[in-house]
Amino acid sequence: MSKAPVRRRRILPRAWIRPIALGGAAVLAAGGLAGGIWWKADALREGALTATAEAGFAVREVRVEGRQRTSREAILRAVNAERGTPILAVSPAEARARLESLAWVRSASVERLLPDTLHIRLVEREPFALWQRQGKLHLIDRDGVVITSERLERFPGLLVVVGEDAPRHAAGLIEMLAREPELEKRVTAAVRVGGRRWNLRFDNGIDVQLPENDAAAAWAQLAKVERTTRVLARDVEVIDLRLPDRLVVRTAPEPAKAPAKKGKNST
Repeated sequence: MSKAPVRRRRILPRAWIRPIALGGAAVLAAGGLAGGIWWKADALREGALTATAEAGFAVREVRVEGRQRTSREAILRAVNAERGTPILAVSPAEARARLESLAWVRSASVERLLPDTLHIRLVEREPFALWQRQGKLHLIDRDGVVITSERLERFPGLLVVVGEDAPRHAAGLIEMLAREPELEKRVTAAVRVGGRRWNLRFDNGIDVQLPENDAAAAWAQLAKVERTTRVLARDVEVIDLRLPDRLVVRTAPEPAKAPAKKGKNST
C-alpha cells in the first residue's frame, strides 16, 4: 500500500507578513488622525460660537406667542437655550421638533431674530372630550390625541367617550349632537359599540341607541319626539333608534308590590 502524501503547512515569506502588519498600524494611525481632526473641528466650532456670543450674538430674550397651558420651563428645556447661549448654536428645526413633542403643543415655529432674540409661535391643543379607557380618563383634543390624564377637574362639562376607537370618531359625534343643543347639553357619555355606532347616556340615566347609518337623522327624530311628547321625562330606560322607520321605547320595570299583611284573625 502506498502512503498518502503528507500536506505541508505553507509558511508565508517574511516579505508577505510585514506589509500586513504595517497595514494594520496604518489603519490605527489613520483612525487616530481622524479622531484628532474631529476633535479639533469641534473645538474650532465651539471657539467660533463663543466668539459670536462675545460679539453680541447671544440669547438675551425668548419671545413666545400662543402659550396658554404649556409651562415656561418646558419651553425653555425644549429650546435648550438660556441667557448667554450663542444664538447661532440654537437650531430652529431641532427646537421646533422638541416643542412639538410637548403634550399641549400641536405645532410650533422657531425663528432667530439676530442678534439676540428667539421668537417662538405655538398652536396649542384644545380640550375637546374625555376618553375613558381601562377605567381611567384621558383628556383628548379634536383630533383624538391624548393630552394629559392629570388634573382633569380643570375641564368640567366635557363629554366622556368610551371605546378603543372612540377618540377618532368623537369629533363627528359632537358635531352631530350640537345640531340639537337642548338635547346635547343633557348627554353625559357616549359609548362606541363594535366600532360602528354609538350609545348615548343622558343625565337622567336613559340610554339612547343610535343606528350605524344616518345617525344624524335619528338624532333629529329624537329631538322632534322630545319636543312633542317629552319622552325623556318619562319612566324610560332605553330609547332604540336603530330602526329607520320607528322609535322603540323600553320602559323601566314596575317595582314589585309588597305582599299584603295578614290580619290578626286571618287563618
